[in-house]
Amino acid sequence: MANQGQNAASLFDINLTAGSIALVLLVLIATTIVATPAAQAQTGTVLHNFTNGSDGGSPEAGVTFDQQGRIYGTASNGGSNGQGVVYRLVHESDGWLFSPIYSFGSRGHDGSDPEAKVIFGPNGVLYGTTYQGGAENRGTVFSLQPPASACKAFLCSWVETVLYSFTGGADGAYPQFGDLAFDQAGNIYGTTGNGGSGTGCESYGCGVVFKLTRSGSGWTESVLWNFTGGNDGAGPLSGVIFDSAGNLYGTTGFGGSIGFGTVYELSPTQSGWIQTTLYSFTSNDYGNGAGGLIMDAQGDLFGITGDLQSGAAYELKPQNGSWSFILLQSFTGLLFTGPLTAPTFDSQGNLYGPLPNGGSEENGEIFKLFHAGDQWIYTPFYQFAGSDLGAYPIGAVTFDASGNMYGTSSAGGTGGEGTVWEITP
Repeated sequence: MANQGQNAASLFDINLTAGSIALVLLVLIATTIVATPAAQAQTGTVLHNFTNGSDGGSPEAGVTFDQQGRIYGTASNGGSNGQGVVYRLVHESDGWLFSPIYSFGSRGHDGSDPEAKVIFGPNGVLYGTTYQGGAENRGTVFSLQPPASACKAFLCSWVETVLYSFTGGADGAYPQFGDLAFDQAGNIYGTTGNGGSGTGCESYGCGVVFKLTRSGSGWTESVLWNFTGGNDGAGPLSGVIFDSAGNLYGTTGFGGSIGFGTVYELSPTQSGWIQTTLYSFTSNDYGNGAGGLIMDAQGDLFGITGDLQSGAAYELKPQNGSWSFILLQSFTGLLFTGPLTAPTFDSQGNLYGPLPNGGSEENGEIFKLFHAGDQWIYTPFYQFAGSDLGAYPIGAVTFDASGNMYGTSSAGGTGGEGTVWEITP
């Protein structure tokens, strides 16, 4: 992983990397998940073991499928230049064939340390962010496309374009775990954990929500909201999501009325975007709202939150002009800032998410919450052993059309640098 710039550390030390997460997990004493265990009937398969060589290492994000069923993802370390990679997995008759399609550091200012997953935009191009690198070493937004001419070798590098390099000023700095989002016009939305013009976080800045708009052959950045560290929150490590009306929703890891983070809404108006804090986390609901959000068909929000010792899956339900916080399940044994990604629904409406240091062996767990009447019931869907599918899953999980689950582990596996895995129910 590239060395951080002088101002890379967040005011609250919330800019976690795979190395810092692994260090905390190693030096702290783990506790176990408090819940009713269930038999592990699923079959896990490793699709790739990272080595921290040209293939990359320490994947912190989940994976993305294209329409042909190929898998794409990022690894924050390794690659040909040691600054991270974007990779692809293609299913063949005898298994999955792995190839790095871009190694960061291949040219000047192209970015380094990708910690969020890559996603396909409405034009079919692959997009993502890097935590560092770019013209000012404050991170980038990039796109990737296959070479224009036919490539005769399987390991041909894709063509990377830096759409925007953050400066660390009012425009923001260090986009981290959040996925990018697109509106119907193809504009790009995301967050940075630092930077911005908010004055409540000293010289680092409290972070921003940004928008990239196509301008001729390039892109222009505008800031939709500068966090101040007050009631609006600070440190948005995860991304934003849209509702059907065009409003944006996200979380912050700090700030709010109590200081434990917020869930916020941004609504467009003719004069700009209006921010509303929907909920401020407290120590009673496990604090630190850094994890991302998803929304169900009824407009309810779901997320995962956590502090150094505990966490929770929660629901926010709109009721009579306000939002009601509902605790779905509490967890213990997280041992770092808590889950940093969003949960995932399967086709039956069950909720899943990673607990990086959960499970009976404290190598991580994928939890499952399913409906039983009016309640959500917890079961450990899969518990990692470190030697099977790896250890310490951080990124969100993804399902294919057959209901198989895919994801990554940030450590473990035969190469010791994490895995891409499949779990078949």
